[in-house]
Amino acid sequence: MATAPNTGSTLTLNNGVNKTSTALSTNIIIMVNNTPVGAIQTMQITEQRTIKMVDEVGTDGHIDSAPSNSTNISGSCQRIRFDRLRITEAFSRGFLHAASQVYPFDIMILDKQKRDVANQISTVIKNVWIKELSYSYTVSDWLISETMSWDAERIFSVLNGGNPAAVGGERGIQHIGGGVNGVLNIISGDNITNIEQISDTGSNGRGGSLDAAGLIDIGLSGDLF
Repeated sequence: MATAPNTGSTLTLNNGVNKTSTALSTNIIIMVNNTPVGAIQTMQITEQRTIKMVDEVGTDGHIDSAPSNSTNISGSCQRIRFDRLRITEAFSRGFLHAASQVYPFDIMILDKQKRDVANQISTVIKNVWIKELSYSYTVSDWLISETMSWDAERIFSVLNGGNPAAVGGERGIQHIGGGVNGVLNIISGDNITNIEQISDTGSNGRGGSLDAAGLIDIGLSGDLF
């Protein structure tokens, strides 16, 4: 396999045959209740949290930093009105207007860049609430486009085989901590060094990693870098 000399980016397959390593939107399928949503133009997802810098009297500079609230998951979707479906109907809901929603739904995004189904990544956006619907009828463009923005409670990703999705890509780049392709071994009964992967897959109902015991001890079981 040929790689770029400075960065190690892949250029060919192991047998020297040319390859396309760039992720393409044509490999993405957006589904609700296992039904693909058609005519989508854009899908945007934002994960955001606030980081608090800790200062002290007598020191010029931050002495520590930490997240100060849970991660907020939000996004939007723009869709051409197609197949006589309004955007809410396309997302498997039986209403047309935001005020009608009485319970949340899930969105699943399937990344099928890999041929092997077990290595395709499924991302689940849990408990989605619609917060805005917008559309316009214009004389300059006869196509009717609808936009839906939403908030969700959680997001997680797994390989279709159920394993963590962060495996270092085609190059198998190792990551800090334990778990799949991690650089540290897991101490018996201690999951602190792979809590990031446990949280990333949503295992045991986890929505984040900062409620794990032993955060102050990270690094004691081995060099993190």
